[in-house]
Amino acid sequence: MAVRVKICGITRLQDLHAACDAGADALGFVFYEKSPRHVSIATAATLLRELPPFVQSVGLFVNAEPAFIESVLQAVPLDLLQFHGDETPADCARFGRPYIKAVRVNRETDLLKCAADFDAACGLLLDAWVPGMPGGTGERFDWNLIPPALPTPVILSGGLTPDNVAEAVQRVRPWAVDVSSGVEVTMLLNGAAVAAKGIKDAHLIAQFIAKAKEAS
Repeated sequence: MAVRVKICGITRLQDLHAACDAGADALGFVFYEKSPRHVSIATAATLLRELPPFVQSVGLFVNAEPAFIESVLQAVPLDLLQFHGDETPADCARFGRPYIKAVRVNRETDLLKCAADFDAACGLLLDAWVPGMPGGTGERFDWNLIPPALPTPVILSGGLTPDNVAEAVQRVRPWAVDVSSGVEVTMLLNGAAVAAKGIKDAHLIAQFIAKAKEAS
């Protein structure tokens, strides 16, 4: 099975084109104002007009008001919704759109219960549990915590980079992998290399997608 690849946190047209040219299956757009990768409704609408056929658009929300999500859907033709907060199954399903539920994983997380609770979800996006952070931290979690019999398709996220995505695909065998900070431009800050959040590196995107696809 060929693994699918989602590049999340797209904020610029050149990054959209770089991801699509490299073979991304889906692109993520963050509608969460506290995120450094946040895009406005107007910006997202402009970006999606450039999306080529057969590349899915995914809108990411965190405990958003239903009215706000409806306003996004009226202006932006999203294919999938992705919920990263404390949303209930009813909250996720109320929009009549296919959705993904993100789950932050630690040793106390019951992924089988999550799969049962969100049985209408297209997939569970598994990310690292970091206190006070809904996702996008670039942290990796213990992949051994994923049950082998999980009935819902797994979208693996959290700390993935071109250097470890092949290992992730071979060990976890997820339906898809999701990356944001792992393919962003790095800059020096106080002598340390840090990601320029929201600014993608076309070379890293191409490497990530190629290594993920080769590993599957």
